[in-house]
Amino acid sequence: MIMDHKQEFIDIYKSNITRDGADAMLEYLLSDKSDFFTAPASTRFHGAHEGGLLEHSLNVYYCLKDYLSRERAKTVYKMNYSDESVAVSALLHDVCKINFYKTDYRNAKNDQGVWEKVPYYAIDDKLPYGHGEKSVYIITGFMKLTREEAFAIRYHMGFSSTEDKNQVGRALEMFPLAFALSTADMEASYFLE
Repeated sequence: MIMDHKQEFIDIYKSNITRDGADAMLEYLLSDKSDFFTAPASTRFHGAHEGGLLEHSLNVYYCLKDYLSRERAKTVYKMNYSDESVAVSALLHDVCKINFYKTDYRNAKNDQGVWEKVPYYAIDDKLPYGHGEKSVYIITGFMKLTREEAFAIRYHMGFSSTEDKNQVGRALEMFPLAFALSTADMEASYFLE
């Protein structure tokens, strides 16, 4: 399944993201310096399994495309973004989770009541630069982001983040793609995963 999702991701990426640096970004994702295609999306919630980050990124992409295709989003909210902006924002919003998790072990009782070592995901953050801002930082090391894309990725956690709610609200108001990406992220996390 991971291989199917991996090819799906690569196909969407290559057909939509063509700006300078896009090839270098994809090369990094595919390299042995990145675990993007095998990493979990979280330690125990959505996508807490091998390939969870890849699956989550694709789910967010499809949820964002669906949200932005609504007539109301286009005509009333004036949310008209290029296919490239949609792909960049959704597919790369969580690159901050690359090389972020490690497999560790703890003791737990099995079904027969016998203690055994079981694997689990633990956080091993080697670049403690926040969440959304870390994704923006990583991406901009390879290619430029528009202001709208940068704010969308930076604030994709929306009000579920621990940040000042006034600051989050202002960012979502100023950059509608941030609101749409946050909505897509929550839809993928809570309904699909």
